[in-house]
Amino acid sequence: MQDRYTFKYAIIRLVPKVEREEFFNVGVILFCKRIKFLDIKYHLDPDKLKAFAPEIEENIINDYLKAWKLICDGNASGGPIGKLDLPDRFGWLTACRSTIIQSSTTRSGLSFEPKKELEDIFNKYVL
Repeated sequence: MQDRYTFKYAIIRLVPKVEREEFFNVGVILFCKRIKFLDIKYHLDPDKLKAFAPEIEENIINDYLKAWKLICDGNASGGPIGKLDLPDRFGWLTACRSTIIQSSTTRSGLSFEPKKELEDIFNKYVL
């Protein structure tokens, strides 16, 4: 019988005007320590961005999200944070911050396939 794995995840939010605390979901980050899995899936809806903050350029937000992906992947281009081990990278990415890109509180779950779980959560909360 196949094992189920515990995982943690957070929803990635775009908060165009931090002082107003309005946001919309742009991605999901998921971590499973047991199988050494850390990944992010994101999508920036240009129409939502224009509705929330027409003054913000889409390419700037996409660059920020790409940087999060580099950190998830442990890529050297992710800077010093990208060189940390998996749990520390997940912790850094999901830490509370008051910037334009934030994460929700961390949630937990069980799954046979964490990669599929990432896709399912993304489809449910982002698309």
